[in-house]
Amino acid sequence: MFIGHNAVGFASKKFAPRTSLLLLMGAPMLLDLLWPIFLLLGIEHVRIQRGATPLTPLDFNDYPWSHSLLMAAVWSIVAGLLYFAVTRYGRGALVIGAGVISHWVLDFLTHRPDLPLWPGGPKVGLGLWNMPRVEIVTEALLFAIGIAVYRNVTKPRDAIGGIAFWLFVILLAGIFVANTAGTPPPDVRTLAWMALSMWILPLWAGWFDRHRDVVAT
Repeated sequence: MFIGHNAVGFASKKFAPRTSLLLLMGAPMLLDLLWPIFLLLGIEHVRIQRGATPLTPLDFNDYPWSHSLLMAAVWSIVAGLLYFAVTRYGRGALVIGAGVISHWVLDFLTHRPDLPLWPGGPKVGLGLWNMPRVEIVTEALLFAIGIAVYRNVTKPRDAIGGIAFWLFVILLAGIFVANTAGTPPPDVRTLAWMALSMWILPLWAGWFDRHRDVVAT
């Protein structure tokens, strides 16, 4: 799952209109934002194996601290509590926490059984990646719904709020297409550094969100 997580970020604006899209987008991406850091630190591991699944050449053989259900719940609670401690905005804290845990739920639908329930625990996953057409249609539909929800509750205040928003959408769609049809990275270290570039996405989302006004909740 890739743009499905961004769909959650977009749709979250309806439920926490006072919260920046930077955080609403970052919450469902958080596990994937932590993952390349853990890879570079040697805490987690992945194998590049062409044909691992029809949609990805990555064999996620060891990522319990970013992607186990237990740790996803821990990161969810931590993120929600930190947000509440700073803002005292309870609805926003709940939405942030739900966004973080949503990542594991969506990954459960797409991954083969490689998601641990807890570090060292049994691994689960329904494996939609083994059904490429179903997965691509499902994820694209989620993305379209998320964009529609965000557009319905916000409107651009200026050109940045409109143009930067649509460029962001186009970029995400392009990355999604590249991930499903592209060439595998040459090694794990290169993969990790490429994945680190995703940190720019929540920052970009927060930028154009500041140039849009909430019109409905």
